[in-house]
Amino acid sequence: MTDRRETGERELTITRVLDAPRRLVFQAWTDPAHVTAWFGPRGFTTPMSTIAMDVRPGGTWQATMIRDDDGAEYSTGGFYIEVSEPERLVFTWGAPGDTRQESVVTVELADLDGRTEMTLHQAGFTTDDSRDSHHDGWSSALDRLTERFREATA
Repeated sequence: MTDRRETGERELTITRVLDAPRRLVFQAWTDPAHVTAWFGPRGFTTPMSTIAMDVRPGGTWQATMIRDDDGAEYSTGGFYIEVSEPERLVFTWGAPGDTRQESVVTVELADLDGRTEMTLHQAGFTTDDSRDSHHDGWSSALDRLTERFREATA
């Protein structure tokens, strides 16, 4: 696991090695049936009914994470910039209707003989606090994804 916060550029990079083939990891990012199982930090759920994905360049996506303890809702979404199955996905991230806080997420998937090295890079934060809160949220969500694949192979 590698995590980096690039303070000068307000970017973050998180790397995980997953016990799953690259195609399955790509599906975990692009199929609502998979996304609902891991998307969001611990203590949140993302019901499949809140997920919409049109996975193609120019297509849109959206999801709503719901905090388990109080039901607070956090909607996010954007559009796909690049879709290169199964190795690369680039999309915007922001609150629906608010492009002032929009950032760009790049997910790269490298084949490791049946396992996958996944690198998430997010750029375009307007503040260090925003970058840091996204770092914490992604780290928690990606831990959930890592555990999901680990449990599936156990």
